[in-house]
Amino acid sequence: MAERRAAGTAPLEPDFLQFNDLACETVGGRVIFASDEWFAPAANLLKRDPPRFEASAFTEFGKWMDGWETRRKRTAGHDWCLVQLGVPGRVYGVEVDTSFFTGNHSPAMSLQAACLEPPPTFTLEGDRTGMAVSDSQLAAVAKLGSEAWPELVCVSQLKPGYSDCCHNYFQVTFNRRVTHLRLNMYPDGGIARLRVFGVGQRDWSSVSASQDIDLVALTNGGVCLGCSDAHFGHPRNMIGVGQAANMADGWETARRLDRPRILEVDKRGILQVPGYEWAVFRLGHPGVISSIEVDTKHFKGNSPDSCRLEACTLTPQEEARYFRTSWDSGNWQILLPPQKLRPHHTHLYGPEATVLSSPVTHVRLVIAPDGGVSRLRLWGQPTPVAKTPTNQGRPASKL
Repeated sequence: MAERRAAGTAPLEPDFLQFNDLACETVGGRVIFASDEWFAPAANLLKRDPPRFEASAFTEFGKWMDGWETRRKRTAGHDWCLVQLGVPGRVYGVEVDTSFFTGNHSPAMSLQAACLEPPPTFTLEGDRTGMAVSDSQLAAVAKLGSEAWPELVCVSQLKPGYSDCCHNYFQVTFNRRVTHLRLNMYPDGGIARLRVFGVGQRDWSSVSASQDIDLVALTNGGVCLGCSDAHFGHPRNMIGVGQAANMADGWETARRLDRPRILEVDKRGILQVPGYEWAVFRLGHPGVISSIEVDTKHFKGNSPDSCRLEACTLTPQEEARYFRTSWDSGNWQILLPPQKLRPHHTHLYGPEATVLSSPVTHVRLVIAPDGGVSRLRLWGQPTPVAKTPTNQGRPASKL
């Protein structure tokens, strides 16, 4: 099912990859301007699926590529595009993926940012392959003054799209809210994907204290801070927008090797197993959780047998300390006792099922023994917690 590799040879990845992709098309990210899209349109940058390559695929403009590729520039300047984030927020890191651009990748890039409210109204529609910017589009975008926006990533070299070097990672230390990005390529060429990892920031002043809201949703500032295993799918997917598209759009672990050879169940039908998997989330705002949704949609032969939810209230300093211990320590309290799960099913638990009525800032979903969950929703009311600020402007403890 997966590419085989020798144990211990996986390259180290930056910590920010566990955060949400704020620019992905599935959360509403879109390209609103591109200087040139001759070989492949800039909209491809924001696709959720990994880039693919088809050796025999050509268009009337040249080789079909699953990314953004401009023509070989023969005039002054360089190519660039503007991206409107689907979820405004703070950016902690970016990935510039050059997959399959092996003789035609952009040699260098930089990234600039702005917070534009209200957002600009212009956009790009339809298949843009073979097109370049018009004079009217250039005049409209010039009013934004994007060339003077602050830099998130200075001019940096990009590696070509071979499998062992195509993932170009850049950590970001910009501590302000971002709604739009300007991606510059120097001077031209191809980039397969742009992934913008960060934490959403919303205006909580407009949310009533009596309003139920999904406190862990990525659009509300929820973020995954760690997990025990993400072999087939990362737990950050569980707090995504809408229903999961397929199994890849959820959290799925490997099969645990410590499962008993002969399985037994208790009186409730829950498997008695020694091991479990977990994922920790920071809520977008402290609050009292009153109802819970655990959705195993698409996981028909590989859903967990059971789950439970734990919760606690942490300061940023405590969060940093618990991260360093892989979340094994901490004052976790039961929020939802162990529940038997069904495959391909939306499980809803109301106030009568939860056993914790105090405000919390963090939750841990525990599944046993292993398997996949497509979505996790934690409905509740935001509540001020004096010692713990919300994610608005709050630094991530691990970066």
